[in-house]
Amino acid sequence: MLGAVSVGKETPVSFDIVIRGGRWFDGTGAPSAIRNIGIRDGHVAAISAEPLDEAGCSQVIDAAGKWVLPGLLDIHTHYDVEILLSPALSESVRHGVTTVLVGSCSLSTIHVDGPDAGDLFGRVEAIPRQYVVDTIDAHKTWSSCADYIASLEKLPLGPNVTAFIGHSDMRAATMGLDRATRADARPTAAEQARMEQMLDEALQAGFVGMSSQQLLFDKMDGDVCRSRTLPSTYAKPRELRRLKAKLRRAGRILQAGPDVKNPFDVVSQLAQSLGIFRRPLKTTLLAAADVKSNRLAIPAMVKASRMLSRLGADFRWQHLPVPFEVYADGIDLVIFEEFGAGAEALHLRESLERDALMRDESYRRRFRKDYANKYGPRVWHRDFFDAEIVACPDASVVGKSFGQVGIDRGGVHPVDAFLDLVLEHGTALRWHTTISNHRPDVLKELAAEPGIQMGFSDAGAHLRNMAFYNMGLRLLRHVLDAQQAGQPFLSVEQAVHRLTGELADWYRIDAGHLRIGDRADIVVIDPAHLDDTLDAYAEESFAAYGGMSRMVNRNDETVTAVLVSGRAVVLDGQPTSVLGTQRTGSFLRADTRTPAPGAQAAQASAPGAQAAT
Repeated sequence: MLGAVSVGKETPVSFDIVIRGGRWFDGTGAPSAIRNIGIRDGHVAAISAEPLDEAGCSQVIDAAGKWVLPGLLDIHTHYDVEILLSPALSESVRHGVTTVLVGSCSLSTIHVDGPDAGDLFGRVEAIPRQYVVDTIDAHKTWSSCADYIASLEKLPLGPNVTAFIGHSDMRAATMGLDRATRADARPTAAEQARMEQMLDEALQAGFVGMSSQQLLFDKMDGDVCRSRTLPSTYAKPRELRRLKAKLRRAGRILQAGPDVKNPFDVVSQLAQSLGIFRRPLKTTLLAAADVKSNRLAIPAMVKASRMLSRLGADFRWQHLPVPFEVYADGIDLVIFEEFGAGAEALHLRESLERDALMRDESYRRRFRKDYANKYGPRVWHRDFFDAEIVACPDASVVGKSFGQVGIDRGGVHPVDAFLDLVLEHGTALRWHTTISNHRPDVLKELAAEPGIQMGFSDAGAHLRNMAFYNMGLRLLRHVLDAQQAGQPFLSVEQAVHRLTGELADWYRIDAGHLRIGDRADIVVIDPAHLDDTLDAYAEESFAAYGGMSRMVNRNDETVTAVLVSGRAVVLDGQPTSVLGTQRTGSFLRADTRTPAPGAQAAQASAPGAQAAT
């Protein structure tokens, strides 16, 4: 009988927690079944079709009519700063995420100091720079990857954590941020050797690999290097080859963002994953998105991943499996970095200087020219008719597009209508648009594509711009709706696998499965509440960043319970007293089985229980 265990009568079996009568998914894609799950010492001790002995059990969770899944993985976050201040990471955990991956996009906090971290994270990830500086200066006690892991595990971690080491982090710490962001500077032989040593240390400590970035519209914050691109974008082929060779030999992963405006760079990034006369380089690239500005991008990406797979590459695109809807306060939005006039405004931090620029007619002409340029790779569709105002002191414009406001104002150009409103209301003008993943049928195709990974939430960054903490729940809703409509594109079991076991296995970490002996990282979901409420967002004050209001999701009725290492951290949609006060999560080292905090690893089966065939 599938996944069942029989419990012997001769040996009493007690459990810390029993999850009773839920539909159990093991994370492998195998058929689901109604099962009772017993948890002991942070691990799954029993999975049974028959009732478990609940005597002495401190907690029973009734999961009748609900789904019991392995905890979800979020493979692309920027929690590197937030985790030091608020290690519960409750916004992700309360939506069923029990493992997060930090160190994305070449950015990590292993080697840089506070000011350099502020310059690296502040603008590109839209995290207020001073909070980054203050946090790193106040909390950094580590000087190596091993020390970093030890420091994290002294915190009351909510979810499990795993990490890339950031190429920009290593480059800035080795060369100095100024030299690391100059096109005419190269690392000396000693500096190159030091970066390679840093990468070796990261891989030995258990990091899953290295993240790099070649995308040129990610800009630096601060004074000295403001508006330069990230340090990794200045690396030449020799530097990259030597670092990638380390990853190849170790069988670890390169995460990268290619320069989409440079076809050679994109092709090079794809080709590097091939193992012709050498070991393939496990590679994941950012990002597979059905962008409104280029309908041909997705077919090309899918064909590329299929071709590479046939040639023996171990390659994946990262993909956000929901519409990529972004919000902005005034002009503060990263999409403006991709063209000259937008980056010119964001270069200016002082509102008076920025306002003077936006009033200047020559600047407006440049902006209108960039806006009209629909050719070449780009993320934003550059259509102010496809951008809705959601809040403004002038109530007459709320619910309208900037294009419509221009029409109402006597035929004003959409760019001028936008800039006029920004000048009138500043950040009190709030608006949104969907830049990609807007076609449900294409999302279905991508969700079933083997060369594409479910991820790219950017949790911990862009706090006023987007909230995808619940992306896994939204994919499950999409799958369930299609199934109920008689037009399935994935089974629920396959979707769970894509969000859990598939990712854990590819990154080679101890997560993503719900079988006898596995860590008890579990989410209980009520499928009756996989509904339209998942599309809404809320705002909540975030004390760790001075009380700033950030976008969040609130799906308390959808997530019945979340367990990390066998501890209930969310019940009835609400964080428990355990979350953020006691350590439940661990640092998950690549290729290593990880015991639950404070407990010995469980045996493959419980005492008095044996797996049925």
